[in-house]
Amino acid sequence: MIDSKLIVAVTLAVACVGAFAQASATVTPKVDQREAIQQKRIDQGVASGQLTPRETRRLEKQQTRIAKAETKAKADGVVTSGERRELHRMQDRASKNIHHQKNDPQVAPKS
Repeated sequence: MIDSKLIVAVTLAVACVGAFAQASATVTPKVDQREAIQQKRIDQGVASGQLTPRETRRLEKQQTRIAKAETKAKADGVVTSGERRELHRMQDRASKNIHHQKNDPQVAPKS
């Protein structure tokens, strides 16, 4: 006869593994890390005067769109490889835009 404690332990173990697998399917550490780095680059551009208020608004809106796309990708509990590729593509474009705007001849007016 199988011990009832053993059955409970096995059931809990299976449930934990399932919960861990689902949680890891929605984790996007590379996306999150890049978001933080890009936000820091925008903040540095504002502080140095390399970004005008208009450029800053546009870059911030782009970051918001990326965050919304990430939230949408996570909504069903799984971030597919295609969704990850799209998020990385969006971040690549944002990175290029940040670089371009920080290095163009426009500067923020002195306060």
